[in-house]
Amino acid sequence: MIANTAAYHFVTIDAPQVLADRLVADAEAAGLRGSILVAAEGLNLFLAGSPAAIDAFYDALHADPRFSDMRVKTSFSEHQPFARLKVKVKDEIISFRRDDGQPLDYPRAPAVDPTTVQRWLRQGHDDHGKPVVMLDTRNVQEIEYGTFKDALVLPIDKFTDLPAALAPHRQALKDSTVVSFCTGGIRCEKAALWMQNDGMDNVLQLDGGILGYFEEVGGEGYEGRCFVFDERVALDSQLQPLVDQPLPEPKPSAF
Repeated sequence: MIANTAAYHFVTIDAPQVLADRLVADAEAAGLRGSILVAAEGLNLFLAGSPAAIDAFYDALHADPRFSDMRVKTSFSEHQPFARLKVKVKDEIISFRRDDGQPLDYPRAPAVDPTTVQRWLRQGHDDHGKPVVMLDTRNVQEIEYGTFKDALVLPIDKFTDLPAALAPHRQALKDSTVVSFCTGGIRCEKAALWMQNDGMDNVLQLDGGILGYFEEVGGEGYEGRCFVFDERVALDSQLQPLVDQPLPEPKPSAF
């Protein structure tokens, strides 16, 4: 059995390359595969391996005060979904290129937990009687596999397209409670923050994203699967992969 993890955390990293070198050494020693993205703004991880190796890796990472409260979302598969281990140091751990959407520069945008969203979707409005609009901040490739019922979806190919794609809908959204969501929450950290700073005071982010919603309440209100960027392709509401088959052994990596 393989444990598949997704985790991110926005925190100041003074020496991104030093952290990247340490984490890739730890991951290689544990036999993990996946990706490690490090930037001055934080850390973004997609790693898979044996449950014991995964636990040991994240135990060590959580021992670092910078990442002590980093949430790790875990699902399981029969086979390893990553071909190899990759590490990159980047300008952003998720590229948005908006100064008004940078989590280290502003307080976190308001969030709503999955249980509350489930209840709102059941009753058809929020606790103040306002209509709820689920706003999908993912790209069209991901949305093809599934999204929340009646969600507002945007014709974007990459996350940086979101501000322009949202513009025609802003007036129609002003009297609703907008719940923005993505796969694991990282994009919504920036999207909800940017929307709030750009004058949309009715926007919340779904805490933990779709995967957190599946993990906490299941798939009620969601139609289809959640696309993931590895060989599993997509996960159902029970976090089971669409594809679960062995990969060829990885070739030596230059990373």
